[in-house]
Amino acid sequence: MNRMKVNEIKKEIKGLSPADLIAKEAELKEELFNLRFQLATGQLENTARIKEVRQSIARIKTVLREQA
Repeated sequence: MNRMKVNEIKKEIKGLSPADLIAKEAELKEELFNLRFQLATGQLENTARIKEVRQSIARIKTVLREQA
């Protein structure tokens, strides 16, 4: 991901309410599970997506901690 896209994601995440952040985190965790399943079965095309999703989850957790 380039720096511009990361900054946009950070701004988007910081603008969400805690309830929305928790819902987004659950959605990303489900996507991560599916990506790992695809990786294990040899169907995953873009392996970099796993890293992007993990980083997005970490960003959301950080913002939730900051808001607490």
